[in-house]
Amino acid sequence: MSSKNTISSTIDQFTTRFKEISLYIGANPELGNEEFLASARLKEELTYHGFTVEAPVLGIETAFIGTYSSKKSGPTIALLCEYDALQGLGHACGHHLICMMSLGAAVGLKSVIDEIGGTIRVFGTPAEETRGAKVPMAAAGLFDDCDVALMTHPFYAYEKSGRSLAIDAIQFEFHGKSSHAAASPHEGINALDAIIQTFNGINAFRQQVKSTVRIHGIINHGGEAANIIPDYASAQFYVRAATRKELNILTERVKQIAQGAAMQTGCTLDISNYETSYDEMITNEHLSDTFTSNLVELGISPEEISSGNDHGSMDLGNVSLCCPAIHPYIKVIDERHGLHTPQFRDLAMKDLALDGMILAAKALANTAYDVITKPELLANIKAEFEQREQ
Repeated sequence: MSSKNTISSTIDQFTTRFKEISLYIGANPELGNEEFLASARLKEELTYHGFTVEAPVLGIETAFIGTYSSKKSGPTIALLCEYDALQGLGHACGHHLICMMSLGAAVGLKSVIDEIGGTIRVFGTPAEETRGAKVPMAAAGLFDDCDVALMTHPFYAYEKSGRSLAIDAIQFEFHGKSSHAAASPHEGINALDAIIQTFNGINAFRQQVKSTVRIHGIINHGGEAANIIPDYASAQFYVRAATRKELNILTERVKQIAQGAAMQTGCTLDISNYETSYDEMITNEHLSDTFTSNLVELGISPEEISSGNDHGSMDLGNVSLCCPAIHPYIKVIDERHGLHTPQFRDLAMKDLALDGMILAAKALANTAYDVITKPELLANIKAEFEQREQ
């Protein structure tokens, strides 16, 4: 039996367990940094399969790293698990599938790692949707000695790994002076006016930005009553751009617009980040092509696999600046429903989605196998990484 057949048969052997865990996590959605049930179940499964588990990580209670090292030297493969849910929507992004795609791949790869050499690290990374743990993990250097980082994402189609936008989550809080809007309007300083001016300024600014830029926001506090001039108002914005370098300039410009609105209205302004900033995702194309080849070997027609698209922002971007990384998409539903929708959430609990999860685990493990056993491939992957956009 070839090593890749061994990987597949091992994953098949534990398929029932893997599907049960995925359904358990899917039925018990937990928000970012509160994934205690999911984290515990994943750590338990890694321990069952002979991995050494470190937890918590960097003081993040629901983060973990599961490690298995061969006695033979070789590359270090990072497999990333996500398991946080969405506020009000549960697992509408399919993270209950993502975590088992990576964990299943780790178990499959472990069946041959003693023969081929190398180290497997399974990273449990909480709160991808909000305060992504991959950001502090990357900043702490936890991926610096990893040769590659791999994960897949469920979707309604097969799609190659693409790019993502760098993102800042900015909150503007304006402070004015309350007064009666009819009896003494001249005594008030209207914080809501400052918010509206900020939106108007940003809307005018949009005509002067690149097509890759996204700026979108909400008013999350606009006042208490129509007859009271608001002394406090708040807005939250996502500001996105193709690269961190470009985004830093863009975010500063957006802040200046808010500062101008504060000056116009006489308000004071507090600026903060309400979620973690993410850097852009840079796909390693040699690594991506290897994953695609393995997907085809597992029976997916090349015509079914589209080129990679931009799907917003993700904390894997920070990892991709530390080591070569990919983030392809796997078809898990037959209907065309987008991520973060109730329809996707419900279909992602069906048999077809669970079968897609197992297919992704095999493709990930086989890709890692190629990286370990083909030195020329790893050399090309690393050369591309060193030449990445700065």
